[in-house]
Amino acid sequence: MSRRLQLRFLTSADDITKLPDSSAEVALVGRSNVGKSSLVNALSGRKAMAHVSKTPGRTRLLNCFEVDGGDATLVDCPGYGYAQAPAQMRGSWRKLMETYLQQREQLAMILVLVDGEIGPTKLDVQMLDWLRSIPLPHSVIATKFDKVKAMQRAARQKELAATCDLQVDDVVWVSAAKGTGIDELERRVRLWLA
Repeated sequence: MSRRLQLRFLTSADDITKLPDSSAEVALVGRSNVGKSSLVNALSGRKAMAHVSKTPGRTRLLNCFEVDGGDATLVDCPGYGYAQAPAQMRGSWRKLMETYLQQREQLAMILVLVDGEIGPTKLDVQMLDWLRSIPLPHSVIATKFDKVKAMQRAARQKELAATCDLQVDDVVWVSAAKGTGIDELERRVRLWLA
């Protein structure tokens, strides 16, 4: 087992100009309630590094964390899709995300989190298509592996990869609750930030 990422909260920003300097950055994106904050906690080995809410759409800013005491950063982005917020507010989150993803020069990798239990949604596929059209570096992370029944895992892995237009081995499967795949994801994050 590898050492967990040493994360330290730096800031929450509503504009990319308010983010700290960074040598390299990894961003987490995904629909509301996919488990972005839970994954930040699993990567850090601390339950309360990022606030986890049962209500979708609580992450409304770019939440920036220092990684391993250096100048690389991890950013937890607002979720897309359903959220208990006015349409105008959801629109401002979308604009913030698009600006951040297109203009943040330090961005080394975008982790697109997809719910492994329910599979990719239309919004997930749209996000992947958009990232590929620019193009921006990204990797698909399937969350909630523990919620997929053992008998269905092989079929779900093939189905999810195909819907994302990827090979099965291109998708990293994780469970923040059980720790499945967290070591491998840590290893990759460190490589992307190196």
